[in-house]
Amino acid sequence: MSRKNSVISYTSSGINDKVQTFSLKREVGLVSAVSLIAGTMIGSGIFMSPQWVLYNIGSPGGSLVIWAACGVLAMLGSLCYAELGTVIRESGGEYIYILRTSGPLPAFLLAFTATFAVRPASITGISLSFAEYAVAPFYQGCYPPQLVVKSVAAACILTLAIVNCLNVRFSMSIQVIFTVAKVLALLVIVIGGVLLLFRGHTDSFHKAFEGTIVGINNIGVAFYQGLWSYDGWNNLNYATEELKRPEVNLPRALMIAIPMVTALYLLVNVSYLAAMTPRELMSSNAVAVTWGTKVLGSWAWLMSVAAALSAFGSLNGTFFSGGRVCFVAAREGHMPDILAMAHARRLTPSPALIFTTTLSLLVLIPGDFQTIVNFFSFTAWFFYGITLSGLLYLKIRKPHLHRPYKVPFIIPIMVLIAAVLLVLAPIVDNPQIEYL
Repeated sequence: MSRKNSVISYTSSGINDKVQTFSLKREVGLVSAVSLIAGTMIGSGIFMSPQWVLYNIGSPGGSLVIWAACGVLAMLGSLCYAELGTVIRESGGEYIYILRTSGPLPAFLLAFTATFAVRPASITGISLSFAEYAVAPFYQGCYPPQLVVKSVAAACILTLAIVNCLNVRFSMSIQVIFTVAKVLALLVIVIGGVLLLFRGHTDSFHKAFEGTIVGINNIGVAFYQGLWSYDGWNNLNYATEELKRPEVNLPRALMIAIPMVTALYLLVNVSYLAAMTPRELMSSNAVAVTWGTKVLGSWAWLMSVAAALSAFGSLNGTFFSGGRVCFVAAREGHMPDILAMAHARRLTPSPALIFTTTLSLLVLIPGDFQTIVNFFSFTAWFFYGITLSGLLYLKIRKPHLHRPYKVPFIIPIMVLIAAVLLVLAPIVDNPQIEYL
């Protein structure tokens, strides 16, 4: 492995002078980009979070509003990131944007937090979801032993670490295949829900907003659970250097992937509520399996397989982007030099991926899904807010920069306000250890 064998290019963020850097090959086209975004977003969340959103908000109507609002927020945030990604054409996502707009200290804090906490937490949460659904057919009617679940989760992490270390194209091929598979699985749920509605299964929607909880903490945690399902909307920005024609493909991929995912999520939640009462939904530890039992009967195991494959594809996308954060931070001098090295022949950031894998396995040992999701969402939106303040800085102080894609000034302001509320609301109303 060597830094010398990485592709050497001259990049410019539009903010700094051109400098010689080591970058990765541009091998990600529009289809792969859409698959990376949608494939990462559609993962564990839509199969694990619906019961928690409903539990925290208290009513079916309120839960659907939360899901729609999360989709709008993800879309607006992604538009802001599209402008940043076409102005600062470097991999690294929030890290590189904060470095270029706010300086090295905030960037180091983000790199440290993302590398040692946020990304490992994300990988662990998704792998646990995969494991829950993978073993569910073998433990029908009871909860599987945690040792079994975590062993399967660890095997999943190690498998995808190896895949991402081997070849970028191979990893992207897996992403495209699993994205198609998981979209088909969600379409099965949607079609099943439509049939149930035509047959009169609408009890959950009578007095849909009755029992809605409007507490600040409940709304904040409901958003955390919903936004976990949408996480991945910013993943393409972590691999901008590997994206072909980023000024065109970055905003285009976002505008295709996120509305598609939002529509699917809303329809899937309607289908869940058509098949189950709110109480049944909240008490289910594997909501897709419960849906399958009620709608598909003896074929319910197919939903367990589909949910596991969905989480597997999402985890692959998370690995792809997560290793790039560590790689870029090391390249900028904020992590040990070895983490900025790439494989001599495959040109993949193998040391960074191995490091992220090790940390994820350590987080897996004591972690549980609910705590991991709350911690991840809280920390992620804290840094999203800092990133968006950097975009506002560029718009105000550097309006002359070339912007192939530009969002109205009001959009980053709206998303920044939402980020501040998401960070502060649970702390003020009901502080918990995962927020501190």
